[in-house]
Amino acid sequence: MQATNLQEKFEKLRSNKLFELFVISIIIFSALVIGAKTYDISSSTLWLVRLLDWFITFFFLTEIIIRFLGEKHKNEFFKQGWNIFDTLIVVTSLIPVEDSELAIIGRLIRIFRVLRMVSIIPELKMLLNSFLIALPQLGYIVALMFIIFYIYAAIGSTFFAGINPELWGDIAISMLTLFRVMTFEDWTDVMYETMTVYPLSWLYYLSFIFFTAFAFLNMVIGVVVNVLNEEHERIRKEEELDNKQVTLEILDNKIDELKKLIMQERP
Repeated sequence: MQATNLQEKFEKLRSNKLFELFVISIIIFSALVIGAKTYDISSSTLWLVRLLDWFITFFFLTEIIIRFLGEKHKNEFFKQGWNIFDTLIVVTSLIPVEDSELAIIGRLIRIFRVLRMVSIIPELKMLLNSFLIALPQLGYIVALMFIIFYIYAAIGSTFFAGINPELWGDIAISMLTLFRVMTFEDWTDVMYETMTVYPLSWLYYLSFIFFTAFAFLNMVIGVVVNVLNEEHERIRKEEELDNKQVTLEILDNKIDELKKLIMQERP
């Protein structure tokens, strides 16, 4: 009974909005501490930064323990990917590697603590989950885009290599040049250079931009938006189901209480 009450207290604490906001503020502060280490600071300030870093690490450890103890089904806690990620980041941060050969790895792990913001804020988690779900569909779009890049790079290397070998010398460099064109990074300079020899080469660039920057980009946006809508719908249905279950539990409790009252009133 005491363990149940303790679990309920931890559950209320971890679901408390003020506690969540405090955790988010510590994550942001952690990011600032990591940024402070990149500056040329005095040894005393560096000592203070390291002290703050250890305080943040132990706070995150405490927060993970609170979340674990507040879980009704303890065996389900580590079945969630974000819980595993958070625990690994925090536990690995406890390993003292600052003055060893693994110092760079230790710093990288502390940098990844900023990603814990995603596991704390449901909206960010939903966005990332939607992106991961959309990856298989996006993979086909990327494959088709690679084919378009390869064809246009082969054409560009064939016709424009003599004009500027640095931009069109081979198919790999040509693909890099086309990426520059797709991102509109001084692409007109590239176009005007080839137009001095091939006046109609503007058709080559405009058609490539149409396929990549417009058509494929809209495809990517369409896939992501569609997955986001599906995720919103799934979450809405889960919330409705949870609300129904809570209502049923309340009704069951009311019925049990009525049964007890009726049994007590019987002679």
